[in-house]
Amino acid sequence: MILVTGGAGFIGANFVLDWLGQSDEAVLNVDKLTYAGNLGTLQSLQGNSKHVFARVDICDRAALDALFAEHKPRAVLHFAAESHVDRSIHGPADFVQTNVVGTFTLLEAARQYWNGLPETEKAAFRFLHVSTDEVFGSLSATDPQFSETTPYAPNSPYSATKAGSDHLVRAYHHTYGLPTLTTNCSNNYGPYHFPEKLIPMMITCALAGKPLPVYGDGLNVRDWLYVGDHCAAIREVLARGKPGETYNVGGWNEKTNLDVVHTLCDLLDELSPRQSGSYSEQITFVKDRPGHDRRYAIDARKLERELGWKPAETFETGLRKTVQWYLDNQDWVQNVMTGEYRNWLVKQYAA
Repeated sequence: MILVTGGAGFIGANFVLDWLGQSDEAVLNVDKLTYAGNLGTLQSLQGNSKHVFARVDICDRAALDALFAEHKPRAVLHFAAESHVDRSIHGPADFVQTNVVGTFTLLEAARQYWNGLPETEKAAFRFLHVSTDEVFGSLSATDPQFSETTPYAPNSPYSATKAGSDHLVRAYHHTYGLPTLTTNCSNNYGPYHFPEKLIPMMITCALAGKPLPVYGDGLNVRDWLYVGDHCAAIREVLARGKPGETYNVGGWNEKTNLDVVHTLCDLLDELSPRQSGSYSEQITFVKDRPGHDRRYAIDARKLERELGWKPAETFETGLRKTVQWYLDNQDWVQNVMTGEYRNWLVKQYAA
């Protein structure tokens, strides 16, 4: 059995679904079920004996110890995190608690469990920490892409707390010998993405006839990674990654936010056209967010060179799959569009 934290969130749930779709190994899914955790995403696993769900906060050491003792996982895959930069600006305390204190608590529980394993199981155990490219800070248009040796320079409370969690994981390998692995990924997109992030928010607002809010001049650049490709990369790192190493996971798709929104509008014009005109007419520029990083870009050559992974989807194929999924799954979208989420959109984009 593997233990997955945050397995009801966007990337974690996609990983759990992919894992159980191609493996007979069971998953212990640990999630606190905050606003972004959604058991509806895992509805297809109801009655599946290979999926064991535990509603547990990763800051709860006693609960974690009990789970390790009962289920005896061979690996931990740590997805659980507060992840939205805008929310971290308005409420950084939750990010410190989950991303730093939660990771520390999970590391301590894993270390105690690992120390008690027989030698063969101890040698095979892995703690895989899923992180972000945002820990590296911001690039100019001419800077080289982030590599695994790029110095950390986080600029938001979110990225600072993720950087702190990365450092803790590294320290637990160096100091205690815990066999850790860290992945730093670029912007993910795909099915089951909570609709406060750029791509699902734009799809949802477009279909509702609402403005499509674009920060600043819309020229901030991100590298985009289809979530299914990310899950495949994580499986490779878990299976063959070297303990103590970090691996960058990217899609080789640098796009400005405005390019992403226009591409989405073009796809929606084709797949679900308005009565008249284009969805691009709904694009609205809003005040830029504080400290908005200009460019992220991932160099994923180490992962390809050492483990043979490279993305299967282009941005165009992955985005078409994503748009079609949202069009086909409007019930899922409406179920997560709670009052809290609507109030958040009003607060964030009122200007």
